[in-house]
Amino acid sequence: MIEIAKKLDSLAALYAERDGLAAQKQKLIDQVLTPEVRKRLEEIDAEFAGKDEGAAANIEKLEGEIKQETLAFGESVKASGFHAVWTKGRVSWDGKALSTYGQAHPEILQFRKEGEPSVTLRRLQAKD
Repeated sequence: MIEIAKKLDSLAALYAERDGLAAQKQKLIDQVLTPEVRKRLEEIDAEFAGKDEGAAANIEKLEGEIKQETLAFGESVKASGFHAVWTKGRVSWDGKALSTYGQAHPEILQFRKEGEPSVTLRRLQAKD
């Protein structure tokens, strides 16, 4: 466990190094931007902000319609740019209840399968 913790600390240091490089890069970019260029960039951002929001709303609405219609159709539909993939609903079982049931009826336990464990790395927020 100690070795893994050391490697996690090393990973955090590598992320910090990468973040530092990105900050240095942005600082250099900010130094070459004149006030006039910054003002023009802000104007461009403001001009496109509403357009971006409108486009995002249109996309969200159409995606919802496509999903609902594909669910009703019951099959996947492919076009030139997108593929609406219909997937059959997943079957799930109450594992806790079945384990309890399996204590009284062990013959059911032969049908139980357990997958391999996995690991997900989560980056923790820095403490202030």
